[in-house]
Amino acid sequence: MKKIVIGLLTVILAASCLFGCGSKKESTEDTSLSDVQKKGEIVLGLDASFPPMGFTDEDQEIVGFDIDLAKEVAKRMDVELKLQPINWDSKEQELDTGNIDCIWNGLTYSKDRAEVMLCSEPYMENHQVLVVPANSKIKSLDDIKDKSVGVQEGSTAADAVDQTDELKDAEIVLLPDNVQILNDLGNGCDAAVMDEVVARYYTEKDEGKYKVLDADLATEDYVIGFRKDDKALCKEVEDQLKDMAEDGTLAKISEKWFGEDITTIK
Repeated sequence: MKKIVIGLLTVILAASCLFGCGSKKESTEDTSLSDVQKKGEIVLGLDASFPPMGFTDEDQEIVGFDIDLAKEVAKRMDVELKLQPINWDSKEQELDTGNIDCIWNGLTYSKDRAEVMLCSEPYMENHQVLVVPANSKIKSLDDIKDKSVGVQEGSTAADAVDQTDELKDAEIVLLPDNVQILNDLGNGCDAAVMDEVVARYYTEKDEGKYKVLDADLATEDYVIGFRKDDKALCKEVEDQLKDMAEDGTLAKISEKWFGEDITTIK
């Protein structure tokens, strides 16, 4: 009888392991790419006030360099691109809850972000710079002491400010987006720290209104953010970008927005 019972227990345990292991394997399977292909669309989360990467134009259309890249990638993947404006300070939550499939809008790589999301290969280099009104007496970081500095909440510009000794005594004003920061520049804020691509865009667009100082607070890389386990989707997007770099499409889009090819992915 003991032998029969032991034999039955052995069979039950083996069966449990077999089915349990099978369930575990199924639950960890990466279906990120096939899920996007099945629903026929990829949902891109963005801060829709981040020119020239992604922003709302005068016709209330979301346009920009990153948007053009994403449209071409989606076309080559044979899926539709859905643009989903989000609160930038809650971007990780939007990604984790499945509201979006990726974050693609001037997203700067950082170690903290790499811990909570899967980051693609860098496709562009960026710098954090200091912007002031054109008539400002501020000439360098040394003139910032006791001044008010606007910065976007939840951005790597805020991280750069925290790591810059010259800004330790400045009054840091956290605002939701760069458009509001620039609106407050000279009317509440004495200076601002933001991505160079944004700063250069506005100094050219509103000539004579702002100036970018020769102060590089940080050098960074732009990446695309995915859920940690969505490696298949991330690789597919990377592969499409590499094909675009090889056939010249990436350079063409870059020249449209920046006058030259400043992309780095190969």
